[in-house]
Amino acid sequence: MVWIKRLLMSLVAVLAVAALGGMLLPREYHVERHIQITAAPHKVFALVAEPAQWKRWTVWNRRDPAMAISYFGPASGAGAGWEWRSTSQGDGRMTLTQVEPPVRVRYDLYFPDWDDTTQGELRFEPRDGGTRVSWLMDGRMGANPLMRWMGLLMDRLVGPDFEAGLNQLKPLAEAS
Repeated sequence: MVWIKRLLMSLVAVLAVAALGGMLLPREYHVERHIQITAAPHKVFALVAEPAQWKRWTVWNRRDPAMAISYFGPASGAGAGWEWRSTSQGDGRMTLTQVEPPVRVRYDLYFPDWDDTTQGELRFEPRDGGTRVSWLMDGRMGANPLMRWMGLLMDRLVGPDFEAGLNQLKPLAEAS
């Protein structure tokens, strides 16, 4: 009986330390990846400013070929977007919020399962006869100290998807 009491007290202590430690962690997270593409910025930009083009280079569609996708708004530019439903990748909605040809594309990414919106951006910088593409995402973990621990993992969880997407974008842009 004493060992059960000690076990419960240890569990409470671990949870208390995790909660208190989480309060010291940042509320925000940032993910960023880059790639150099041997193509003019306007060629790369064209593959990003039109939501229908994203399925050609992002990894999420490849993980679930049965993903149901629908588009809304204009075909490209601010207000253009897409929604998806997927059993393996979850459901979501992406809306382009700011489009500056051929400099940047900003978007909001909404996940209804989490009731959370993150902001992302792709930047196109002329460099070394081509384009340096940067993909960035910023999000908030809120006030929940336990969720802030998840924020520490976002770079490791999302970063590889950004890298894979940029690696798929590169040959498409260089071939166009």
